[in-house]
Amino acid sequence: MLAPHDLPDTPAAPEAPPGQALRALIWGMVFVGTFMMISLPTVILVMFGLLPTIVAWVIDRSPQKYAMFCVFGMNFSGLLPFLMDIWFDDHSVDAAVNIMSNVFDLMVIYGAAAFGWMLFMSLPPVITTFLTVMSERRVTVLKSNQETIIEEWGDGVLNVVETLDAGPMATAAKY
Repeated sequence: MLAPHDLPDTPAAPEAPPGQALRALIWGMVFVGTFMMISLPTVILVMFGLLPTIVAWVIDRSPQKYAMFCVFGMNFSGLLPFLMDIWFDDHSVDAAVNIMSNVFDLMVIYGAAAFGWMLFMSLPPVITTFLTVMSERRVTVLKSNQETIIEEWGDGVLNVVETLDAGPMATAAKY
């Protein structure tokens, strides 16, 4: 077992300039604060409607955040009709609170997010199976082509392939 000082040096990730995280937090707070003053009903609806997306962002430890993107897409598609209602009909805090307190509206919004989780959990095995079948089919086609070439050119091509597989030392020893 290697001691920690025996491990090879790995390149460190580039460091962010000092204060960049604080700067991003401040700009985020300025943006949200301004948006809340301009459109509080939209902020209320988005913050409570996208809670499953926030949970997916916190739970997903991968750097790509595939779960968050999958849940966000479906969650936002469930939230968008209600955003359109408050944007074009009654843009008030009461309308946003009514939407967030209606069980059926919440079921649509959070049900769409649940569908996003279902897609995230079920699609990778399906895609893996599909790619495995495709690669097995490709191997079958290549073996068929190989048999056709051997029939056409003879067994001599097999010796060339075996010699190439053995490496340069086997080719040099042959001469």
